[in-house]
Amino acid sequence: MRAVIFCAALAALGMATPLAAAEVSIPVLVPITGFLSLEGTSQRNGAMLAIRNAPAGLNVRADVADTGTAPDVAVNALERALGRDAPTAIVASMLGTQVLAMLPIALEHKVPLLTVSGTASVTEKGNPYVFRFFPGDAITKVAHVRYAAEILKAKRLALIAQTTEYGQSGRAAIEAIAAKLGLEIVYEESVDVQLRDLSPVLGKVRAAKPDVLLLHLHAGPTALAIRQAAAMNLDIPIVAGSALHQPTTAALLEPAELRGVCAETNASPVSGGSPEMERFLQQYREQFKSEPDGYALGQYDGVMMALQAAAQGAATPAALTAALSSGTYRGLAMTYKSDGKGNMAHSAIIVCYDGRSRVPTVAKRYDDIDGVLAR
Repeated sequence: MRAVIFCAALAALGMATPLAAAEVSIPVLVPITGFLSLEGTSQRNGAMLAIRNAPAGLNVRADVADTGTAPDVAVNALERALGRDAPTAIVASMLGTQVLAMLPIALEHKVPLLTVSGTASVTEKGNPYVFRFFPGDAITKVAHVRYAAEILKAKRLALIAQTTEYGQSGRAAIEAIAAKLGLEIVYEESVDVQLRDLSPVLGKVRAAKPDVLLLHLHAGPTALAIRQAAAMNLDIPIVAGSALHQPTTAALLEPAELRGVCAETNASPVSGGSPEMERFLQQYREQFKSEPDGYALGQYDGVMMALQAAAQGAATPAALTAALSSGTYRGLAMTYKSDGKGNMAHSAIIVCYDGRSRVPTVAKRYDDIDGVLAR
């Protein structure tokens, strides 16, 4: 089901594989409350399911802390975890502003951070201790824009993004990729996560007459935009960001409101596709009484890669950092390998809804977008 290549990294550190039982501590510091609670809860669940499935011979401790949405709360949680224990690795918040605030502390303590944050700048700080297991904007936005251009034949785009770090990171990537493909952005707007009425913005989208509307919003605002677009019969194809693929986001909408809407993401566990994915789906449902999404799966894969490395001897922060930096791991969502900056995920998919179900189908795969796996 999974394959992992860590031998070169472990041999370089003078370790044999596998080793005897090892003590491993992986605190889980994620946003469980606040505007990112849906995404953060999925991140937590994926990490905890991986720990439940830890390889034999590992004794794993995983304390969970809610980071909310403020950077200082995440920093305090990280400092408490480091003061209480000697973590082998940290599952770090997927919220860009929080993980960016955690980076200097990880650098100081030389402890690897495992995250599914999509914010591009997370891996642009030259920090060797950050490992991102969700495709960042440089990957997902390529799929996002290419699908609009190549499959939907769009020439004119409208874009609604969030004012958060995540939203602006994606906005910049979309603008750059659209320009490279020769597409015109005829209207764009950045909106606050607290905005409760997007109909005026959608009215401006309609007036601009785009071929496709791109959304790069968090879960709640994504559902709001799609609901109001359906209510006003916007009748413009929508390709949303990864927040839409979450079953918890789709549950906020009627199937008919989702008709013809697509989204980019890393994976869609609820769509199935392999016996391994079906087993993951069954375990997740049994454990958490809910449906998994790509954030949960990405964090699951990331923690499993770390645990497999620890089981093969990389049970210290330094050894694990080396193994993650040089290893290749075949997870459930995709194959992971660092690009030298800590970007581990290099593929994305587009999922679409048919208006009859909240379970999307995979419409298009974009594998190894940046060519890292081919190196």
